[in-house]
Amino acid sequence: MNFKKIILFLLIASSYHTFAQKDGYWDKERATTKEIIVSARDRITIKTEDLPVGTTEIVYRITLLDENQQMTSSLVSMLKAIPDPYGIGQGSAGAVFLMSKISGDDSCTYALFTSNEDAKKYVDDGKTDKACYAQVDPVNKDAKRLSIDKSSCLKQNTTTIWFGFTSKNWVLNQKVVLEVVPWVDTKLNRGWNQDNKNEIISLCKTSTMAQKMANSDDFCVCILEKIMKQYRYTEFQKLLPIEKTKAYKDFGNICYKDADISKNVYNDLRTQVSALIKLQKYNEAIQKVNTIINDGKATAIDYSALGYCYILTKQYGKAIKSLKEGEKLDDTELLVKLNLAHVYLISDDYSEAKAIYKKYQNQNVTESLSWKEKTKQDFAVFEKAGLPSKDFERVLKLYN
Repeated sequence: MNFKKIILFLLIASSYHTFAQKDGYWDKERATTKEIIVSARDRITIKTEDLPVGTTEIVYRITLLDENQQMTSSLVSMLKAIPDPYGIGQGSAGAVFLMSKISGDDSCTYALFTSNEDAKKYVDDGKTDKACYAQVDPVNKDAKRLSIDKSSCLKQNTTTIWFGFTSKNWVLNQKVVLEVVPWVDTKLNRGWNQDNKNEIISLCKTSTMAQKMANSDDFCVCILEKIMKQYRYTEFQKLLPIEKTKAYKDFGNICYKDADISKNVYNDLRTQVSALIKLQKYNEAIQKVNTIINDGKATAIDYSALGYCYILTKQYGKAIKSLKEGEKLDDTELLVKLNLAHVYLISDDYSEAKAIYKKYQNQNVTESLSWKEKTKQDFAVFEKAGLPSKDFERVLKLYN
């Protein structure tokens, strides 16, 4: 009958595994199996083996044996039948299944601690106020599962757990067998916890590439994902500073060329250019536009903005050159045409300017802004900036 119950439990656990399998493994190589003799009425502590990086769950089993008794099966061998911790967590059946089939008549209480100091204090005074878990009722066997999201005994930085035992045998020594098996999350095993990830993101935010962006979140996450895929955290930390810099640069170049990220980068730059022009910070705007041009991502509108800034900084030759480049990209872009007329006018080539002003005077430079209105707006800005204005009225009269 007991055998049938075990088979039934395995079938249930297997079905849970089908729907909710976790990506990880029981680490039998770093499991703890210790057999300790506890003197009558004595207290002791047992330290687990170092838990591997990425441990998110542990299963432990405590068994008290009479003299000469031996364990019939190890906890590791039993866990082979359970694919992941989810199967153990389904009510009390999992814990019952993990129980030892044997135990002695002796009993003990026990408590779990996350620091050696707290464990030593327990040995001295028997108090469990510092324990992350305490079994205060005497038991002769017990088994439990602790998970990182439900138990304070297990955190991302937990590397060791101390088990404290108090013998309830007033006369004879007792034998305690402690078994602890960690479940290792495959992804977390690479060492990339939340703090480590934030470290990479923070460094990325200060990079030259990230500084070009109004929002560099996607870009920095892209770099983080590529570093995490390439290196374990400990491996990355062992790199020389020059090697880390190269890794950032190489992955940054790859992420920078990503279509979606690239599109956002240059749209952010264009937004910054518009804001700088409104603030009359034309030299800063020129630098931003040149970044777009140097990366080979410029449009006719970008060249128009650059030409406009060159006009306002009285760099007329550069303005003409930039606007001619814009014409090559899109000969129908009227903002380029208008700025070209402006630079001809201000640099004393009225005849060239007049031809352009007349040709497009009845069109719109945007969906809602007419050529004539845009001309008036620009002339007002030019006058305020102290640019030559003797022919402004002549041009406006052409429109009448």
